Parts: sequence; structure tokens; C-alpha cells
Amino acid sequence: MRRAAATAVAVIALGASGVGAYQLAPQPAAISAHWRELAWPFPRDGWPAGRAFRCEGGACDGAELYVRAKRGFCNCDSGVADDDEVDRVADIDLITPRFAATAPGEAVRVGEVHGRARRYDLATYDGAGHAAVGIALSRRCDLLVAAAQGRDDASAIEQAALALLATPEIKSWTMAALDGK
Repeated sequence: MRRAAATAVAVIALGASGVGAYQLAPQPAAISAHWRELAWPFPRDGWPAGRAFRCEGGACDGAELYVRAKRGFCNCDSGVADDDEVDRVADIDLITPRFAATAPGEAVRVGEVHGRARRYDLATYDGAGHAAVGIALSRRCDLLVAAAQGRDDASAIEQAALALLATPEIKSWTMAALDGK
């Protein structure tokens, strides 16, 4: 009888500690009003993994943004010079190899880094149409690349992505990543 009572107490204590641990476990950090950080979803390649985010609510609801540094990768004098370079480096091909630009790109700046952004239509494996934006920003000989995709208008996705990249936390992470820290 005592053994059964001790076992019951142990089970209740372990269950309670598990519930407490679950409730106290850190939740994914909110970077801005709508963006939540996710695990990097892509297989390893020649570049370090970056950071991934999903928008929950607002104009970017359901969009995802993937950001990473590519050190020593761009023209040190001219930075991101043209749309062909955005097409090559912005990691849109990680989402799907089947993408097509919808218009010429445009110059963009986020804090100390500047470059180009370009919008795309994606042919995804699930057959649903997706819009995307590729962003390539340079500082000296290094790149910060971002690929954002979602079912909404590419313009709204681009605006939301650039706003996230301009937050103090992401700008700080960007500078550290570009410095190799």
C-alpha cells in the first residue's frame, strides 16, 4: 500500500513539474508586432544558416522571411550592381527553383547596408501561387540576403520584410553576422 501511495505521489510530482516546465519554457520571441522566429528550414549548403521568421497577422499574414549573411561574396567596389545579381544570390531558389521575376528591381537601403530588391512569382510544389521578394544588401565585400514569400501581394511582402530588417534587433544581428561574430 505504501509503495502504491509513493508511486502515485511520484507520478503526480513528475506530472506537475512537467506542466510547470512546459509553462515556463521560453516561447518563440516576437521580433516585431507580427513576426515570430522559426528554425532555419533549409538544408545546409555552402553558406551558414540564417534566421527565419513567419508573419502572424497584419498585411503580411502567413508570409515567411529567410535572412542570412554571405561574407566575402559581392563586388567590393559596386556592391549589388544589378537585378541579375539579386537573382543569383537572394536565396529565392531555396524556396523553389521555379521562379520568375515580375518586374525590374529597385534600390533599397536598410540602415548601413544598401542594395536591391526584386519581386518574383513562384511555382511551388503544392500548386498554389506565391509571390516573393529577393533582397540583396551589401556592406564592403559582404552580403545580407533575404528571401520572403507568401500568398499576398509582393509589394506588401516586401514592405513587411524591409520593416522587419530595419528593427533594432535584426539590424544588430545583421552587423554582427556581417562582421563574422
